[in-house]
Amino acid sequence: MKNVKQLVDQLNLKVFCGEEHLDREIKGGYVSDLLSDVMGFAKEGDVWVTLQTHKNVIAIASLKELACVIVVKGFTPDADMLEQAKEEKIPILGTDQQTFDVTGKLYQFINS
Repeated sequence: MKNVKQLVDQLNLKVFCGEEHLDREIKGGYVSDLLSDVMGFAKEGDVWVTLQTHKNVIAIASLKELACVIVVKGFTPDADMLEQAKEEKIPILGTDQQTFDVTGKLYQFINS
């Protein structure tokens, strides 16, 4: 079983919030910036890679029971996103890397 803490360590990700929930199991990944797409197709335990930084991301992540959210390209989550993530117990991670690069590394992590 791979978890969010291992992902943080392997990809050198910043933890914006949810440090106490890094033990969540990772079952897969999903990459999209379109909320309705994620709502329709992401699966429980997925890691969501996005550049979206608003609180609606957390509503979807909670609804779909995602493992965590990775915000790419050096974007910083909005304050209301972080507040909502803390309430919903969803780890929000960050990286300066491009979506393509993070996605490749996430794929390797999950399938190694």
